[in-house]
Amino acid sequence: MQVPVPTLDDGLRFYAESLRHRLKWRNDAIGQAGLELPDGDSELVLTTGNRYEPNWLVNDVPSAIATFVAAGGTVISDLTDIPVGRVAVVQDPFGNMLILVDLSKGLYTTKSDGTVTGVHPS
Repeated sequence: MQVPVPTLDDGLRFYAESLRHRLKWRNDAIGQAGLELPDGDSELVLTTGNRYEPNWLVNDVPSAIATFVAAGGTVISDLTDIPVGRVAVVQDPFGNMLILVDLSKGLYTTKSDGTVTGVHPS
């Protein structure tokens, strides 16, 4: 899930410090931070540059796009590379936008404070 915040520090004060979600990574260069959600692999991504939209973690974005379009959805923003993989924005027949994300390049490596230092291939 991607949640817009005015600044990463403001978002982290609320979601990490007050609500106690553990910081997994922070990438100031792209204005995002990832927080661990309980009981699963889901991440809450704080963002300073995007609107509220659900993110679906998929094995392969091109395959997920094909499946989504075959089912009646449309592509809003085609396949784009991101530091950890690939992403695309799709829309269901009801007007809901979803972000498809794969981690095909790996996971962020971080310092102890969550600052991103690179990407570790998966």
